[in-house]
Amino acid sequence: MTYPRYTPLAESLPATVPFVGPETQERQRGAPFAARLGANESIFGPSPHAIEAVKQAASEIWMYGDPENHDLRHALAAYHGLRAENIVVGEGVDGLLGYLVRLMVSSGDPVVTSQGAYPTFNYHVAGFGGTLHTVPYRDDHEDPRALIAKAGEVGAKLVYLANPDNPMGSWHTGSDIVAAMADLPAGCLLVLDEAYVECAPEGTAAPVEADDPRLIRMRTFSKVYGMAGARVGYGLAAPGLISAFNKVRNHFGMNRAAQAGALASLRDIDWLSHVQSEIKAARDRIAVIARDNGLIPLPSATNFVTIDCGQDGAFAKAVLDNLVAAGIFVRMPFAEPQNRCIRVSCGKSGDLDAFAAALPRALLAARKRSQT
Repeated sequence: MTYPRYTPLAESLPATVPFVGPETQERQRGAPFAARLGANESIFGPSPHAIEAVKQAASEIWMYGDPENHDLRHALAAYHGLRAENIVVGEGVDGLLGYLVRLMVSSGDPVVTSQGAYPTFNYHVAGFGGTLHTVPYRDDHEDPRALIAKAGEVGAKLVYLANPDNPMGSWHTGSDIVAAMADLPAGCLLVLDEAYVECAPEGTAAPVEADDPRLIRMRTFSKVYGMAGARVGYGLAAPGLISAFNKVRNHFGMNRAAQAGALASLRDIDWLSHVQSEIKAARDRIAVIARDNGLIPLPSATNFVTIDCGQDGAFAKAVLDNLVAAGIFVRMPFAEPQNRCIRVSCGKSGDLDAFAAALPRALLAARKRSQT
């Protein structure tokens, strides 16, 4: 009989999806969500110029996208004051993380991350046989110094740090990140995920030279730029590391319309400012809703607000389940003690009105359940 002969590593792994999408949950519940506030997408949408560029590119979709991402890389270089040799473009930060782990990690290689941090990175590490070491959050922040100390302890090849952080929305100043990097062990690469940096206060981005061989910074068009469905991310690093991506990346992974949309989006500074203002207003409104219900909104430098539900993970999960049942899609952190919280993405006024209406009922049901 013919059958697939999987590698021993593949045989050992569970078939899993790091995130259960809202579409899956809609199919399970047999109804659409009234408010999609769980995936940290930009409900405010992409630049109108980006939409027009995608429409124009549709008639040329029969052609492959430029495998070198030439125009977008050079535009990004001009935007950041770098050289195109410092930039790699890929299928979202997730795709770039997969390529990076493939380049750096083989069976048994040690890698460090925070317990409960962005799980897709862990998924890639497991997929290439790496050994994951974790450190806890400190005061709901990832702990750069503890991460780097653990990297030295285990001889890590990669250490992952998101600043600002998902799922907590917390952040460090860029200067604090640079100070912690002074202790980064030789041969260890810092993966600094700055996917939310456009939402954050001035000074959050790490002030490092792009040619610094100690790190790679990840950026995305999925958040403030409102193009999550297009899957466009990029990395900023020294030319040698950027060139190494050409050994493993899917050279036709970027579709033509996504490239055109990202290029137009990057040029629309006014739209970027508009969305940043909308995010700030939405964060303020979510915080008010939380406080009105006796909950604690955590400070956020992202396009979401993490809300402390005041009890344990089981209670927060009950609140989340009740919100989902009411048609409000939200998510929550995965690990203790951060799983005492729920996470609510920024949305338009109608979305937040629906959340405000559903939250008191969700809390009441969760409290009744916890008393039984």
